[in-house]
Amino acid sequence: MRYVKRVARVLLKVVAAVFIIALMAVVATSVTLIYDFAEPRPFSGPDVFDPYRNMDSTFCWKKANFHVHTRVEGIFNECEYWPGDVYKAHEILGYDIVTFSNHNELTVHPFDTALQVNVYEHGYNLFKFHKLVFGSKDVNAFDHLLPLLASQKQFQFDILGAESDIIQYNHPLRTVGTSKSHMQKLEGYDIMELDSGKGTENEYWDWALSAGHYSFALANDDLHYPDRSNKIARRCNFVCVPSAGYADIKAALLDGCYYSMRMPDYGNGDWAVKIEKNRNLPGVTGIGYANGDVYITLSQRADSIKVYGQDHTLLHMAADTVATSYTMAGSDCYARFTVYFPGGEVIYSNPFARYDASLASSPKRAPQHEVNVLLTVLFNAALLAMLVSLAVLFYKKIIK
Repeated sequence: MRYVKRVARVLLKVVAAVFIIALMAVVATSVTLIYDFAEPRPFSGPDVFDPYRNMDSTFCWKKANFHVHTRVEGIFNECEYWPGDVYKAHEILGYDIVTFSNHNELTVHPFDTALQVNVYEHGYNLFKFHKLVFGSKDVNAFDHLLPLLASQKQFQFDILGAESDIIQYNHPLRTVGTSKSHMQKLEGYDIMELDSGKGTENEYWDWALSAGHYSFALANDDLHYPDRSNKIARRCNFVCVPSAGYADIKAALLDGCYYSMRMPDYGNGDWAVKIEKNRNLPGVTGIGYANGDVYITLSQRADSIKVYGQDHTLLHMAADTVATSYTMAGSDCYARFTVYFPGGEVIYSNPFARYDASLASSPKRAPQHEVNVLLTVLFNAALLAMLVSLAVLFYKKIIK
């Protein structure tokens, strides 16, 4: 009996030690600046920004997946296949551009240095607040284990944005804590990742756009299982770009001349069907803004073409057609297309938004958030006090 009690005390002490250490880790990684965020300010102005203004049909379109995991050196792997194998799996399915975005690691292209893209997925936090970081020379290892606050998320965007070319806000729909309030506040990212498999509406993107935070959008597989037909080639992007080199990719991603697509799992495991269908996808043949209208034309007939605007309002819908246009009223802050096809495919355009061309080159604004010095000092002082208290508790209850 005495032996059982002794073992129980040891186990209890181990559990308590693990719990206190975990709390210390959360507190220690919660350090952040605290910001005052600007009030939402919808897009306005006499002009309409056209993300497809520089479209050159000579280069349109190249099929791309920018969010891809592979096997890496070491024991922490989210995919069992090496980059070369993953690239070949995409190539068979008609992809022209594949970038390897492993967690907190820059992956070398398996066979062509001209196709090297320095991109990684930032974040190991428990809430899946992840970002794709393009163009950074090194990996930034800092992360909040529990990014509860909008200020913590903004702090990460600011740090990563200062050392990279492009930031993509990954899968907000699957990120714990994504709220309308946060989407209305956060800025500093260039691209929103769409359609995490839970829906096709992407209302969270409209929350941000309606608050005046302009971003383009990509839909990526976030691939971990290239051998499973229901995991690969479910989402893709079509980019108007002359090559798969990083200089061209960077220019295109920052310019906006691309659209995104969701596809069904063609064949439900029949790879021959999946390959054939992926090489004959419906697509965009024309898109842009002219004479007050946003317009789109398609290679195949769609069940419906919807135009969404401010506050996720349905501005216009056309049924059973290969083309439509919509006249943007002066009160329309922005407009974006969502196209539904009878085969289950869905296309998403980048947004056309109001701005003043005499003052800026696009609707994307300079960051509006400002550091609240007093709250920053108080918040981080409280964290330090909590860390010291936990350390004392650990010493008294575990060590002593």
